[in-house]
Amino acid sequence: MQAVILAGGLGTRLKTVINDRPKPMAPVLDKPFLEYQINYLKKYDVREVVLCVGYMWEKIRDHFKDGKERGIRIHYAVEETPLGTGGALKNAEEFIHTPFLMLNGDSFFNLNIKDLRNFHEQAKSGKEHFLGTIALTRVADRSQYGTVLLGAGAAIAAFKEKSAGENVPGLINAGIYLLEPDIFLRIPPRQKLSLEREIFPPLLAKGFSLAGYPAEGFFVDIGTPEGFHTFKQYAKEEHL
Repeated sequence: MQAVILAGGLGTRLKTVINDRPKPMAPVLDKPFLEYQINYLKKYDVREVVLCVGYMWEKIRDHFKDGKERGIRIHYAVEETPLGTGGALKNAEEFIHTPFLMLNGDSFFNLNIKDLRNFHEQAKSGKEHFLGTIALTRVADRSQYGTVLLGAGAAIAAFKEKSAGENVPGLINAGIYLLEPDIFLRIPPRQKLSLEREIFPPLLAKGFSLAGYPAEGFFVDIGTPEGFHTFKQYAKEEHL
């Protein structure tokens, strides 16, 4: 299986922790955060990864090269200017030929990929306009995240923007997707776009379907100093 990692983040919120490298290269113990994501994918037999990169991307290439030394094939989809999550994915289209995983480059969710694949196959059975499955996790305070609302069965009914006044539990996007290649037909080229705000919601309104897969497991957003230190402690305790 192929995987795409959105690794073009500037790391603005992490400037107190790192200021000389792109966010996915933030050092955790003895290796960059991105290496933990790649090792996670390898555990589930992913052997080809496309890194969507931009800001200081040469530091990523210089570290990982073509991936051969790590037993994985790595491609680089380079953004000349920031394209957002949707534009970055579209920029990687030439490398993708099958249903593929996509990971946000600034979060970690210890999800069983085999279970996600099984769920995905069942969810898309018999659906003509099925575009993919988004892994979800439940948090105690959804105010800092966008919320995903589920409808009948596993279908995602809506995406709700984060609201500082909603300090209640909810399901959020956990940053792991299993998408069908048809998604590329629905993303305009060479535009800065957000999948979560400008691609997925309009597609739902047009009758396309996405499934939500609620799952349990360790989840953290490393985009803040607090989240970054939480992951560092997790990596140490789990001997990752």
